[in-house]
Amino acid sequence: MCCCCPPAITALLCLWIRNGFSKASVAGALTFFPPDPPMYKFRRIGKDGEILEDEEEEEDAESSVEIDDSENSEKQRLEIESKNKPEEKPKNAISAMSERQKLLQKHAKKAYKKDMRDQENGVRYEFVVEPSLIPNRFSTFIGRMEAVKLYNEKIKSFVATVIYRVNPQRDEESRQAPTRTLLYSHGNATDIGAMSIMQCYLARGLNVNVVMYDYSGYGASGGTPLEKNTYSDIETVFNYVVKHVADDKPEDVIIYGQSVGSGPSCHLCSKKLVGGLILHSPFMSGIRVLTPSRALACLDIFPNIDRIKKS
Repeated sequence: MCCCCPPAITALLCLWIRNGFSKASVAGALTFFPPDPPMYKFRRIGKDGEILEDEEEEEDAESSVEIDDSENSEKQRLEIESKNKPEEKPKNAISAMSERQKLLQKHAKKAYKKDMRDQENGVRYEFVVEPSLIPNRFSTFIGRMEAVKLYNEKIKSFVATVIYRVNPQRDEESRQAPTRTLLYSHGNATDIGAMSIMQCYLARGLNVNVVMYDYSGYGASGGTPLEKNTYSDIETVFNYVVKHVADDKPEDVIIYGQSVGSGPSCHLCSKKLVGGLILHSPFMSGIRVLTPSRALACLDIFPNIDRIKKS
């Protein structure tokens, strides 16, 4: 069944109403599917170089402690049972989408608190990719790789960002020959862990810096996956790249958007001076992927077909 069929349109309209006529919530539920679990992690490193245990793991450890026979034992038991109780499955697809949005919002609040504490405590990060993704004959990246979390002031969250620097130490003479920087926005249902090998090859093969990031609600990034959040995500990363990677030369930054990543990429290029735009399997707009009908134009997102003219 496609979205031009009446039942599908009815379902989308029902979802729109249930979400308080929020276009953003409906579009987010239909468009963004972060991998669960993520294909990487940001290992937390303390000021003294010690590896810090993830707070979620600490909570799990606490919940596994045996309950004593104190007066509060019954209360503790009920709290732990409530935490470990499996969630009831939604009755239909619309309910499932609504519940998914609620869970993502709950996760975003937890992530923000943790990331703020990490920033205050001077925690740094190390990018660790899922081992099964690394080819047997893969040669490691020659250069410097940085894992940072950039503060997105507009939505008050942190954007997980990885930077491949091909020339980490450049003298004054070599600075005269600019090194281009690719700012990569990945597709849907993937993350920077799954795409890391590809970006490593690009950095090595093209001799360019490569910067990749996860959208809000993906991987180690905070926030929730919404269209407007992807715009502020890429703007946050772009501003950092221009200042800290491209030596204040936006014309040396090339924007690379793949699939869903074409949305924030076209948005950025319609507003900022950049060195170029690469679109990999892009689309005209979000709803047009599902149907050519404009019956659902009110729910459309990522209007690339309009923005590409301004890029």
